[in-house]
Amino acid sequence: MELSERQKEIIEIVKQKEPISGDNIAEALGLSKSTLRSDLAVLTMIGILDARPKVGYIYSGLNFEPLIQDRLASLTVKDRMAPPVIINQETTIQDAITTLFMYDAGTLVVADQATNDMVGIVSRKDLLRSMVMGNNQEAAVALIMTRMPNIYVTYPKMPILKAAELISRHEVDTLPVVKSKNSKEVIGKISKTILVNLLIEVGNEGDSA
Repeated sequence: MELSERQKEIIEIVKQKEPISGDNIAEALGLSKSTLRSDLAVLTMIGILDARPKVGYIYSGLNFEPLIQDRLASLTVKDRMAPPVIINQETTIQDAITTLFMYDAGTLVVADQATNDMVGIVSRKDLLRSMVMGNNQEAAVALIMTRMPNIYVTYPKMPILKAAELISRHEVDTLPVVKSKNSKEVIGKISKTILVNLLIEVGNEGDSA
């Protein structure tokens, strides 16, 4: 797998004008920022660019290694997903907070007790917002969760780079992994932490090759 011409153009723009925002990269190419999101996600994922909040994109100084990108391109979500942390709709906000820290999770999946289908998710931000707003901590977590269909998901056969693109595009920390495209049964999760660890692992493999 090789870099596209547009991805190579992006690299050259960043080299010349770093640090540079996504908006300015898009302007230089005469495209919309949304059009470039997948390219920027891939270039960041494979370590060629580094994205810094409130600063912009910089060139990492790493040379493009075809073997590294080929390795990433060969992986699917199934290869790297972790077990999900699941609670039900009746779980209290206080218990959800306890569960979150007990499992060191960034996001909890909320499932229907009867069907085990996902009906929502609760993130650290949701729980923190609830505490700041003074919500009753004994209330059901269903009151503060993000509900379907406003949840972005992935599935086992999705390429790992596509999952990374979704996380980058929608600015979320975790994607629930459902059994199949039309399923609501959650069987795993893919997070930013998992992707970063994967990048380090693959990079180290390249160094030792």
